[in-house]
Amino acid sequence: MKFELLWYILMFVLLWMIQALICNQICLFGCATPMIYVFLPLTFRINYPRWGVLSWCFVMGLCVDMSSNTPGVGAASMTLVGLLQPYLLDLFMPRDSQENFLPTMKTLGVNKYVWYALSLVFIHCLTFFTLEAFNLFHWAQWIGCVLGSTALTTLLLLAVERFRTA
Repeated sequence: MKFELLWYILMFVLLWMIQALICNQICLFGCATPMIYVFLPLTFRINYPRWGVLSWCFVMGLCVDMSSNTPGVGAASMTLVGLLQPYLLDLFMPRDSQENFLPTMKTLGVNKYVWYALSLVFIHCLTFFTLEAFNLFHWAQWIGCVLGSTALTTLLLLAVERFRTA
């Protein structure tokens, strides 16, 4: 249990620093920004306490908000992702899985893991850019930001997961 807590603390700090120092500086085609910090909720076990998932996600969103000048947007979108993560994982995990099921490409399979990651990233990006825009007057740019960031973030997270489990 102590090793798992240390692992999450290390991953939290590493993801936050990568997001703050590298990913916040990237904006492809004026709309696609990678959000590497969404990898954190993808890694929680199925039996991890829900209050723990929500706490980790809220604090991660709050830290990203402080480093990227988006007051409350990251915290709200990450809290929603943390709230929905156990339910989405339950949809994609095998029926006869263990009680402490860890979602990885090896345990879920590549196809199910891609859909699991894509759904969480899409929910995050949809919430993030909707709250950031707070109106839909520029709906074409909003759709471009949501879809572009979802695609870029999902590709980045799949590469990180492939590297992590290799």
